[in-house]
Amino acid sequence: MDLTPAIERWFTAESREILPFQRRAWADSLAGRSGLIHAPTGSGKTLAAWLGPVQALAAAHGAARAPGLRVLWITPLRALAADTRRGLAAALAALDLDWPVELRSGDTGQAARARQWRSAPTALVTTPESLSVMLSTKGAGAYFGRLHTVVVDEWHELIGSKRGVQLELCLARLRALAPGLRTWGLSATLGNLEQARDVLLGPGVAGELIEGQVPRPVVIEALLPEDPSRFPWAGHLGEAQLGAVVAALESAGSTLLFTNTRSQAELWHAALVGARPDWADTVALHHGSLDRALREQIEARLAAGELRCVVCTSSLDLGVDFQPVEQVLQVGSPKGVARLLQRAGRSGHRPGAVSRVLCVPTHAFELMEIAAARRAATRGEIEARVPLTLSLDVLAQHVVTLATGDGLQPEALFAEVRRTHAFAALTPEQWQWLLDFVTRGGPALAAYPQFRKVVIGDDGLGRVEDTRIARLHRMGIGTISSDPMMQLKWLRGGRVGTIEESFIARLSPGDRFLFAGRVVELARVRDMVAYVRAAKTRTRIVPRWQGGRMPLSTALADSVLALFGEIPAGQAEAPELPVLAPMLELQARWSRLPSPEELLVEAVETREGHHLFVYPFAGRLVHEGLATLLAWRLMRGAPATFTLSVNDYGFELLSPAPPPLPAQGLDGLLGDETLLADLLECINASEIARRQFRDIARISGLVFQGYPGAQKSTRQIQASSGLMFDVLARYDEGNLLVEQARREVLESQLEFRRLAATLARMRAQRTVLCRPARLTPLAFPLWAERLQTQVMSSEDWRTRVLRMAEQLERAADETARPTARAARG
Repeated sequence: MDLTPAIERWFTAESREILPFQRRAWADSLAGRSGLIHAPTGSGKTLAAWLGPVQALAAAHGAARAPGLRVLWITPLRALAADTRRGLAAALAALDLDWPVELRSGDTGQAARARQWRSAPTALVTTPESLSVMLSTKGAGAYFGRLHTVVVDEWHELIGSKRGVQLELCLARLRALAPGLRTWGLSATLGNLEQARDVLLGPGVAGELIEGQVPRPVVIEALLPEDPSRFPWAGHLGEAQLGAVVAALESAGSTLLFTNTRSQAELWHAALVGARPDWADTVALHHGSLDRALREQIEARLAAGELRCVVCTSSLDLGVDFQPVEQVLQVGSPKGVARLLQRAGRSGHRPGAVSRVLCVPTHAFELMEIAAARRAATRGEIEARVPLTLSLDVLAQHVVTLATGDGLQPEALFAEVRRTHAFAALTPEQWQWLLDFVTRGGPALAAYPQFRKVVIGDDGLGRVEDTRIARLHRMGIGTISSDPMMQLKWLRGGRVGTIEESFIARLSPGDRFLFAGRVVELARVRDMVAYVRAAKTRTRIVPRWQGGRMPLSTALADSVLALFGEIPAGQAEAPELPVLAPMLELQARWSRLPSPEELLVEAVETREGHHLFVYPFAGRLVHEGLATLLAWRLMRGAPATFTLSVNDYGFELLSPAPPPLPAQGLDGLLGDETLLADLLECINASEIARRQFRDIARISGLVFQGYPGAQKSTRQIQASSGLMFDVLARYDEGNLLVEQARREVLESQLEFRRLAATLARMRAQRTVLCRPARLTPLAFPLWAERLQTQVMSSEDWRTRVLRMAEQLERAADETARPTARAARG
C-alpha cells in the first residue's frame, strides 16, 4: 500500500507543503537507515520521523494493523507525551489508518499498563524511565522483538546527562532484541550535531544527518530601560520594567513569559496580577512544582487561546505546540544561546512563521548578554552538549534491570554495552568489577544479603531471584537527581502541588510563602506532606528552588567578551549599545574594557581592604574554582586571608593587605602543571565527593530512596550514602563508584575541563592591570554579590547597595579625566 498520494492530499488540505527534509527522512527510513533530524522548532520534525515508519508498515501490511509493538517514541518529559500521542494519532486518522497509539509514563494506571503488555499498540509514547521499567519485566524480549523504529524526541535534552546514558543502554538492548531496528533522533538547537548523531546510534554505526533548512527567522529584541544606571547589580531593573512588560502583554493576544527559576516565576506572576487585577483570570503560572492537573488545565486553556499570558519556566521549553502564542518574553539573561532559541521557537510554532522573543533585562549587563546572544545565534554559535562516559552507577542499575526481567548473559551483555558511546571504552577489568558489585556487593559489602542482587545460574544467565529486591529495584529506576519533593496540601483537603523538602525544612509553622500565585501559611508537616492554609496577610517569602544560579554558557560568555572587544574600534553593532554607552564609557575611562586578547585585572583599595578583580568571562562555576585556586596559591606563598565573590564575568579576592602577588604578577599563579592536585587540596574535594556520592549511591542501588509517598529525607539519604562512602573508601580501595564520585566533582562542580581551558586562555592573553580609584561598573556587581552573602547590619542589603551606587554615580559625574593607571604584563 503506497501512502504517498494520501499524504500529499492531507498536506494540501491542511495548506501545508511537504518540505525537502521531510521527504528525505521518509526515503531514508524506508531504506532502513537511521540518523538525526535537526530542524527549527515547529518546522515539521515530528511528521518527518513519524511518516517514514508509517509508510513502511503500510507497504508491508496495508491498512491492516501490524501485530505487536512497531514504533517506540521516547520523549524526555511526561508533559510532552500526551501532546505527542495526540499528534501521532491525528496523522494516522488523516490517513485513514486505524492503528492504536498509546501512552505509558509514571502516571499510567496499573490496569492500562497490564492491558498494553498483553496487547501492544502499534506505537507507544514513553519516557526513558518507563522504558527501563518495561525492560525489567519478564517477557520484554518478545514484547520488543518486532520493533521497527525508535524515535528519540528532543535528543538535545538527554545527551550530556545520565538520562541520556540510561537511554543509550536501553537502545543497545532494543537493537539486540530487534535486529535491523531503525533509530531516529530529533533535535532543534544543538551545536555538535555529528557527535550527537553518533552517540545516538553507537560507535562505528553509519547514520544520516538531515538538516531542515527551513527559513525560520528568529527576532531577538530587548526591552530597553530608560535609565539602566552605570553601576548594575543583579535584579535591580526587574521591578522597574513591570510597566513596559504590561504594555507588551497588552499588544499581543497570547504571551509566554519565561523566567530562569520557579521563584522568579512566582514573583512575576504576583507582580503582573497586582499591576492588572482585571487580568487575574487570564494570567496563569506554570512550573514543575505545581500540581499536574493544574498544569494540564493551564496548557489546555493556552492551546484554546483563553489566556493572555502564562508565566513559566523550562516546564514549557520543549515541544508542546501552542499555536495561539504570539510572542515570547524572556526575563533575565537566557544564560545560553540554545535556550533562548528554544524559547523563541515557542512563538510562531509552525513552518515558515517568524519566531520573536523580547528579552527583559534585570540589570544593565544583561543587555550585553542579550546582544551577544543575538550575535552568536546569527553566526550559528550554539552550545554543544558533551556526552557522558563511564557512568558506572547507571550501568549497575541497568544490569540489575535486565536481570530483573528476562535475565542476562554476562559476556554477551559486555559486548552489548560496549556498543554504546558511554561505555565504548569499558575495560574487561571494569566489567568484572561491576559484575562482582551487583552479584555480591564487592569486597566491603559481601556479608550483606541485600547487596547480592544478581545470581548467576547454572545456565550462565544472571537473574534477580529475590522478589523483594526486584520490587525495590523497580521503584528506584531512573537517574534524575533532585532535592526530594514534598507534597503540598491544603489543611482542609485538596492538593496544591509539590515543593522541595529543603525549603520546607527552613520554615516553622506560621511562616508564609508564595506558591502557585497565592500567599500560603505553613500549618504543619507530617509524613513528607506539608499542610498549608491561605494566609491572611500578604507578607511572604519566596521558595528558592534548586538551579537558581545557572552559569553563563561557554558560547554566550565568549560572545559577550567578543562584543566587548569590538566596541573600542566601533565594530560592534547592536541596538542595546547606545543605552549602555554611559556605563561602557565610564568603564573605559576609569579602567579598561575587556577584550578576547587581554585579561583585565583591577586592583582597588577601599575602606574594606584591598580588592583584586579578575575578569576571565568563563561563567560562575569556573570562576568559583579559579577564585579558590588563586587564593590558595597566594596563601601558599605568604600568609593571607581572602574573602571571595564570583559572577559570570569574573571574581573578586578581598584581603586586609595587598595580595602577595609573585614577581611575575598574576601570570605566576596561572600554571597548570599541578592544577589537579592543587584543586583537590584547596576545595576539600573529599567532603564534596562524599556529598556527590549521594546520587551515585541512589542510582546504583546502594541506598534505597523510600517507597512512593514515603520517601526518605535528604538528610537520611545523605547520612546513609555518607556512611557508605566512608566504608567503601576505607575498606574497598579502588572502588570504582567512589572514584566516579571524585571524577564527577571535578566535572560537574568545578567544570574541570572548562577551568583548565580558561587557565590556558588566561596564560595566552596579555594581562592588563588597572588601578582605579574606586569600584568600576564591572567591579560593582561583584562587590554587591559579596555583600549579600555577609552578615548584614540593621540596614538591609538593598539600601547599602543603592547608597554605594549613588556615591559612585556622583563620583562619575565629578571626574572629568581618567583616574586609572594601566600596567601591562
